[in-house]
Amino acid sequence: MKALGLAPITEIAVLGAHCDDIAIGLGGTLLTLVKSVPALMVRALVLSGAGTRRETEEHAAFAAFCGAATVELTVLDVPDGRAPAHWERVKDAVAALRRRGEADLVFAPHRDDAHQDHRLLAELVPTEFRDHLVLGYEILKWETDTVRPTVFHPLLPGIAEEKARLLLKHYPSQQDRDWFTESAFLASARVRGVQCHAEYAEAFVAEKAVVEFGGA
Repeated sequence: MKALGLAPITEIAVLGAHCDDIAIGLGGTLLTLVKSVPALMVRALVLSGAGTRRETEEHAAFAAFCGAATVELTVLDVPDGRAPAHWERVKDAVAALRRRGEADLVFAPHRDDAHQDHRLLAELVPTEFRDHLVLGYEILKWETDTVRPTVFHPLLPGIAEEKARLLLKHYPSQQDRDWFTESAFLASARVRGVQCHAEYAEAFVAEKAVVEFGGA
Protein backbone atom coordinates (compact mmCIF):
# COMPACT_ATOMS: atom_id res chain seq x y z
CA MET A 1 0.00 0.00 0.00
CA LYS A 2 1.31 3.45 -0.92
CA ALA A 3 1.84 5.60 2.17
CA LEU A 4 0.72 9.23 2.33
CA GLY A 5 3.06 11.50 4.26
CA LEU A 6 2.19 14.51 6.40
CA ALA A 7 3.77 17.93 6.43
CA PRO A 8 6.36 18.39 9.18
CA ILE A 9 4.78 17.94 12.60
CA THR A 10 6.01 20.12 15.46
CA GLU A 11 3.00 20.11 17.81
CA ILE A 12 0.28 17.60 18.61
CA ALA A 13 -2.78 17.62 20.85
CA VAL A 14 -3.76 14.36 22.56
CA LEU A 15 -6.94 13.86 24.54
CA GLY A 16 -8.08 10.99 26.74
CA ALA A 17 -10.95 10.35 29.10
CA HIS A 18 -8.87 8.35 31.58
CA CYS A 19 -5.24 8.02 32.59
CA ASP A 20 -3.70 5.31 30.32
CA ASP A 21 -6.16 5.83 27.40
CA ILE A 22 -3.64 7.84 25.40
CA ALA A 23 -0.75 5.46 26.05
CA ILE A 24 -2.88 2.47 25.06
CA GLY A 25 -4.26 4.13 21.94
CA LEU A 26 -1.12 5.74 20.54
CA GLY A 27 1.83 4.97 22.77
CA GLY A 28 3.79 3.57 19.84
CA THR A 29 3.00 6.62 17.73
CA LEU A 30 4.18 8.90 20.54
CA LEU A 31 7.45 6.99 20.83
CA THR A 32 7.95 7.22 17.06
CA LEU A 33 7.16 10.94 16.84
CA VAL A 34 9.49 11.79 19.72
CA LYS A 35 12.35 9.90 18.09
CA SER A 36 11.81 11.67 14.74
CA VAL A 37 10.87 15.14 16.06
CA PRO A 38 13.16 15.94 19.03
CA ALA A 39 11.56 19.36 19.60
CA LEU A 40 7.99 18.01 19.53
CA MET A 41 5.38 19.85 21.61
CA VAL A 42 2.75 17.59 23.18
CA ARG A 43 -0.33 19.24 24.69
CA ALA A 44 -2.44 16.67 26.53
CA LEU A 45 -5.79 16.66 28.30
CA VAL A 46 -7.11 13.82 30.47
CA LEU A 47 -10.58 14.15 31.93
CA SER A 48 -10.33 12.06 35.12
CA GLY A 49 -7.85 11.04 37.80
CA ALA A 50 -6.66 14.36 39.24
CA GLY A 51 -5.40 14.10 42.80
CA THR A 52 -5.20 10.30 42.74
CA ARG A 53 -2.58 7.62 42.17
CA ARG A 54 -3.68 7.52 38.57
CA GLU A 55 -2.54 11.09 37.94
CA THR A 56 0.89 10.24 39.33
CA GLU A 57 1.05 7.25 36.99
CA GLU A 58 0.01 9.39 34.03
CA HIS A 59 2.73 11.99 34.57
CA ALA A 60 5.37 9.25 34.86
CA ALA A 61 4.06 7.52 31.75
CA PHE A 62 4.10 10.71 29.69
CA ALA A 63 7.67 11.36 30.78
CA ALA A 64 8.61 7.88 29.54
CA PHE A 65 6.64 7.92 26.30
CA CYS A 66 7.47 11.50 25.35
CA GLY A 67 11.15 11.58 26.30
CA ALA A 68 12.78 14.83 25.19
CA ALA A 69 9.53 16.34 23.91
CA THR A 70 7.99 19.30 25.69
CA VAL A 71 4.86 18.06 27.47
CA GLU A 72 1.94 20.11 28.79
CA LEU A 73 -0.34 17.65 30.58
CA THR A 74 -3.62 18.63 32.27
CA VAL A 75 -5.50 16.03 34.31
CA LEU A 76 -9.02 16.90 35.49
CA ASP A 77 -11.15 15.31 38.20
CA VAL A 78 -14.29 14.53 36.17
CA PRO A 79 -15.78 11.38 37.80
CA ASP A 80 -14.94 8.19 35.91
CA GLY A 81 -17.97 7.00 33.97
CA ARG A 82 -19.87 10.26 34.50
CA ALA A 83 -18.39 12.55 31.84
CA PRO A 84 -21.70 13.07 29.98
CA ALA A 85 -23.13 14.58 33.18
CA HIS A 86 -20.26 17.08 33.09
CA TRP A 87 -20.70 18.02 29.42
CA GLU A 88 -20.15 21.76 29.89
CA ARG A 89 -16.93 21.31 31.86
CA VAL A 90 -15.55 18.84 29.33
CA LYS A 91 -16.49 21.14 26.45
CA ASP A 92 -14.74 24.07 28.16
CA ALA A 93 -11.61 22.00 28.81
CA VAL A 94 -11.39 20.89 25.17
CA ALA A 95 -11.87 24.50 24.05
CA ALA A 96 -9.14 25.68 26.42
CA LEU A 97 -6.73 23.08 25.03
CA ARG A 98 -7.52 24.25 21.51
CA ARG A 99 -6.71 27.86 22.41
CA ARG A 100 -3.35 27.02 23.98
CA GLY A 101 -1.62 26.04 20.76
CA GLU A 102 -1.73 25.25 17.06
CA ALA A 103 -1.60 21.50 16.77
CA ASP A 104 -0.51 19.96 13.49
CA LEU A 105 -2.28 16.74 14.44
CA VAL A 106 -4.94 15.80 17.02
CA PHE A 107 -5.54 12.40 18.63
CA ALA A 108 -8.73 11.53 20.54
CA PRO A 109 -10.97 8.49 21.06
CA HIS A 110 -13.08 7.40 18.10
CA ARG A 111 -16.83 8.04 17.90
CA ASP A 112 -17.90 4.38 18.05
CA ASP A 113 -16.15 3.64 21.35
CA ALA A 114 -18.55 1.81 23.69
CA HIS A 115 -17.46 3.74 26.80
CA GLN A 116 -19.59 6.82 27.35
CA ASP A 117 -16.67 8.98 28.52
CA HIS A 118 -14.59 8.12 25.44
CA ARG A 119 -17.54 8.68 23.13
CA LEU A 120 -18.38 12.10 24.57
CA LEU A 121 -14.80 13.25 24.09
CA ALA A 122 -14.79 11.91 20.53
CA GLU A 123 -17.91 13.93 19.77
CA LEU A 124 -16.64 17.17 21.30
CA VAL A 125 -13.10 17.27 19.91
CA PRO A 126 -14.10 18.05 16.28
CA THR A 127 -16.38 20.87 17.47
CA GLU A 128 -13.31 22.72 18.76
CA PHE A 129 -10.52 21.39 16.53
CA ARG A 130 -12.56 22.19 13.43
CA ASP A 131 -9.75 22.67 10.88
CA HIS A 132 -7.45 19.94 12.14
CA LEU A 133 -6.67 16.41 11.13
CA VAL A 134 -8.24 14.44 14.00
CA LEU A 135 -7.35 10.76 14.32
CA GLY A 136 -9.53 8.60 16.56
CA TYR A 137 -7.54 5.96 18.41
CA GLU A 138 -8.76 2.62 19.73
CA ILE A 139 -8.56 1.44 23.34
CA LEU A 140 -8.25 -2.27 24.00
CA LYS A 141 -10.75 -3.25 26.72
CA TRP A 142 -13.51 -5.66 27.70
CA GLU A 143 -16.19 -4.20 25.40
CA THR A 144 -16.46 -5.64 21.89
CA ASP A 145 -16.20 -2.27 20.16
CA THR A 146 -13.24 -3.00 17.91
CA VAL A 147 -13.29 -0.33 15.25
CA ARG A 148 -12.80 -0.67 11.48
CA PRO A 149 -9.81 1.69 11.08
CA THR A 150 -9.06 3.86 8.07
CA VAL A 151 -5.52 5.00 8.95
CA PHE A 152 -2.60 2.78 9.93
CA HIS A 153 0.75 3.71 11.43
CA PRO A 154 3.28 0.86 11.10
CA LEU A 155 5.49 0.42 14.16
CA LEU A 156 9.00 -0.93 14.31
CA PRO A 157 9.04 -4.15 16.39
CA GLY A 158 11.17 -2.51 19.04
CA ILE A 159 8.66 0.34 19.37
CA ALA A 160 5.69 -2.00 19.80
CA GLU A 161 7.55 -3.97 22.44
CA GLU A 162 8.65 -0.81 24.26
CA LYS A 163 5.06 0.45 24.31
CA ALA A 164 3.81 -2.76 25.90
CA ARG A 165 6.63 -2.72 28.44
CA LEU A 166 6.04 0.91 29.42
CA LEU A 167 2.31 0.34 29.83
CA LEU A 168 2.92 -2.42 32.36
CA LYS A 169 5.64 -0.46 34.12
CA HIS A 170 3.83 2.84 34.53
CA TYR A 171 0.24 1.75 35.17
CA PRO A 172 0.52 -0.78 38.02
CA SER A 173 -2.97 0.18 39.23
CA GLN A 174 -4.42 -1.49 36.11
CA GLN A 175 -2.60 -4.80 36.29
CA ASP A 176 -5.50 -6.55 38.02
CA ARG A 177 -7.43 -6.28 34.74
CA ASP A 178 -7.13 -9.52 32.80
CA TRP A 179 -6.67 -7.71 29.48
CA PHE A 180 -3.92 -5.37 30.70
CA THR A 181 -1.00 -7.56 29.62
CA GLU A 182 1.99 -7.23 27.31
CA SER A 183 0.75 -10.15 25.22
CA ALA A 184 -2.65 -8.49 24.68
CA PHE A 185 -1.12 -5.17 23.60
CA LEU A 186 1.32 -6.87 21.25
CA ALA A 187 -1.45 -9.05 19.81
CA SER A 188 -3.55 -5.98 19.06
CA ALA A 189 -0.59 -4.29 17.38
CA ARG A 190 0.15 -7.47 15.42
CA VAL A 191 -3.40 -7.63 14.04
CA ARG A 192 -3.20 -4.02 12.86
CA GLY A 193 0.21 -4.75 11.39
CA VAL A 194 -1.23 -7.61 9.32
CA GLN A 195 -3.82 -5.20 7.95
CA CYS A 196 -1.18 -2.81 6.59
CA HIS A 197 1.59 -5.26 5.60
CA ALA A 198 3.74 -4.52 8.66
CA GLU A 199 4.76 -6.57 11.67
CA TYR A 200 3.09 -4.19 14.12
CA ALA A 201 0.94 -1.07 13.79
CA GLU A 202 -1.45 1.27 15.54
CA ALA A 203 -4.71 2.11 13.80
CA PHE A 204 -6.97 5.14 13.76
CA VAL A 205 -10.18 6.49 12.30
CA ALA A 206 -9.81 9.78 10.44
CA GLU A 207 -12.51 12.30 11.37
CA LYS A 208 -12.06 14.25 8.11
CA ALA A 209 -9.13 14.75 5.78
CA VAL A 210 -8.35 17.01 2.85
CA VAL A 211 -5.98 15.78 0.14
CA GLU A 212 -4.19 18.16 -2.22
CA PHE A 213 -2.82 16.89 -5.54
CA GLY A 214 -0.90 20.01 -6.46
CA GLY A 215 -3.73 21.92 -8.11
CA ALA A 216 -4.95 23.96 -5.16
